[in-house]
Amino acid sequence: MCLLGVASCGRRAARPAASEAPASVRGFRPVEVPAGVAPAERRAYLRDHYWDRFDFADSLQVREADTLQLVEAFARFAVLLAATPERAADPAPVRALMRRASASRPMLDLFAMLARTVLHDPNSPLRDDELYIPVLEALLAAPYYDDYERIRPEYDLRMARCNRPGEPAADFGYELRSGTRGTLRGIEAEYTLLFFGDPDCPACRELGEALVASPMLSEMVERGRLCVVALAPDVDAAAWRRAAASLPASWLDACDTEGRIRSEELYDLRALPSLYLLDAAKRVLLKDTTDVERIEEVIDRRG
Repeated sequence: MCLLGVASCGRRAARPAASEAPASVRGFRPVEVPAGVAPAERRAYLRDHYWDRFDFADSLQVREADTLQLVEAFARFAVLLAATPERAADPAPVRALMRRASASRPMLDLFAMLARTVLHDPNSPLRDDELYIPVLEALLAAPYYDDYERIRPEYDLRMARCNRPGEPAADFGYELRSGTRGTLRGIEAEYTLLFFGDPDCPACRELGEALVASPMLSEMVERGRLCVVALAPDVDAAAWRRAAASLPASWLDACDTEGRIRSEELYDLRALPSLYLLDAAKRVLLKDTTDVERIEEVIDRRG
């Protein structure tokens, strides 16, 4: 079973369920949970000991690695650490893993590739900046790379640190089709949902339909508790003004007429569509998701 899938219009598929018994792969032997570990603690044990049987000093692990199988193993590791409505993502095991992988450049390169594929690729269902940040920090702390090789991880780290969960979302100005102007911070609602998309993107249209089809979110919009702000960051202002309105009338059909979102890289929008859920103070609750059910769960748990 492959945990990574490609969604239409360049977006990731749904997240897979966690597994307590990773499949055995070449170069990776699953850790065995001791019989004395309580069932409630099995996940924590796997999280902390997942790579204990991998020999980081063995260069053959790199030269003879079955890359696709190692990606699968890393994906299962990421599932153990990923954020859920009940808990935040847990980057500590990734940080510990990268310390072990930093023993040599070939080993660090291998694990950086695995992490990039699982945690950073726009099409990965497990993409997660909070788990990827320790990987980038390890690359930049390692003595193996010259200034040129550090450019990409430095850029990726800067973007990963933008709009992190719990932090204020970057403010920007917008214009509505009526000509009214406003700012993100000026929106008064218990929740704000930023919907970055493209009118020509099939996946964006499907996501919009899923939002409209959600009874919970639709009722929140109707009651004024949720404000959906739809922006097409790659459509210029003139084209946006000419285009016919196609979004629900209850949403803010907005345009970044100054182009600041892209020019100042206020948001990491390497793939569309992308949703950001914010609270009343415009703090990020969910970053770069397309999971409508997860949005509902986060709001529901907050009461």
